[in-house]
Amino acid sequence: MVDGHPIELVTLTNAAGVEITAITYGAIITSWKVPDRAGQMADIVLGFDDPAAYVKANAPYLGAVVGRYGNRIGNAQFALDGRTYKLAANNGVNHLHGGTRGFDKVLWNAETQKTVDGVAVAFTRTSADGEEGYPGTLKVRVTYTLTNKNELIVSYEATTDKPTVVNLTQHTYFNLAGQGTGDILGHELRLNADRYTPVDKTLIPTGELAPVEGTPFDFRKPTRIGARINSEHPQIQFGLGYDHNWVLARSSEDLSLAADVYEPTSGRTLQVSTTEPGVQFYAGNFLDGSVTGKSGHVYKHRYGFCLETQHFPDSPNKPQFPSTTLRPGETYRSRTVFRTGVK
Repeated sequence: MVDGHPIELVTLTNAAGVEITAITYGAIITSWKVPDRAGQMADIVLGFDDPAAYVKANAPYLGAVVGRYGNRIGNAQFALDGRTYKLAANNGVNHLHGGTRGFDKVLWNAETQKTVDGVAVAFTRTSADGEEGYPGTLKVRVTYTLTNKNELIVSYEATTDKPTVVNLTQHTYFNLAGQGTGDILGHELRLNADRYTPVDKTLIPTGELAPVEGTPFDFRKPTRIGARINSEHPQIQFGLGYDHNWVLARSSEDLSLAADVYEPTSGRTLQVSTTEPGVQFYAGNFLDGSVTGKSGHVYKHRYGFCLETQHFPDSPNKPQFPSTTLRPGETYRSRTVFRTGVK
C-alpha cells in the first residue's frame, strides 16, 4: 500500500514468450525474462519478488522512471526566466533523480493496451506545481510497449502549465547473464559516442565535451566493461568507476543507436536506440551488498549496469547543453527502444 492505495502489477508477454512485469509504484520494471542462446529463460533485471519491497527496502532506483529531472542538478538549484528554484539536496550538495520523493517513489495510474506490434501499458500521473521544488503542474505519460520483435519501446510525453525543466529516464539495472548471477564486468559494451561530459568530484559536469579517444571512456568498439573500470584516470576516480554521460553521435533527430551490449556466456544481447542526445552509463559502483533482491540474491558491487538515455546532467545550469526547458503549449516527447536478442 502507498498512501492508502494498493500497488498494481502488470504483465506484458509477446509472441516469443518474452515477459516483462511492471508495477504502478514508480512505473518500475520488476522483471524481464528473455531466452539465452540455448533457449533458457532468465530474468535480466535487478529487483524484488514482492512489489512492497520497493517501498520498504533500500532500492537505489531499481527499474524505476526517474524525474522530473533524471540525473543531477548542481547545488540543488536552477534559474529559469530570472527566478531561482531551490530543490532537495539529496546527493551531497546536489539534487539527484527528482529529489526526496521523485517519480520513482509515487503511485502512477496504469492502463493496458493492445497495439499493432504487441502489448503495452501506459502509466500516467500529474505532478503538482511545486512538487519537489519544481514549477508548473506537469502531466506525464510513460508507455511501455513490448513488441513481437523483442523490443521494449519506452515513450515519454509531458505538458506543463508553467515554464519548467523536464528530463525523464528509465533506471533499470541489467545483468544479461541473469540477475544475481555475478558482476557485469565481462559484458562487452559499445557506445555510439566519441565524446563524453567530464565531471567534478561531486559528479556535476564541468561543461566540457571531451573526446573519448585515448581514455577509459572509449567504447566505440566492443570492450569489456571491466577492462579499464579501475583505471587511475581522474574521472574514473571521481565516479568510483563509470557513472558518466556520453554524448551520442546521432544520425538523425529520430531514433539513433546509443549502445550495444553482449554477454558471452549466455549469448544475450541488448541494443539501445533513443531520440535523446545522451546516455548515462552507470556500472553499479554503489551497489554494496546491502540490497537482497529476487530469489534471495544479494546485489554486490557492479552486479548490474544502467543505460539511462537522457539530456545531459545539470543542463538547466549549462546553457551550452541541449535545453531541458518545457513551456506551456509545448509537449515533451522522448523515445527509447531496448531490443534483446542472442548471438
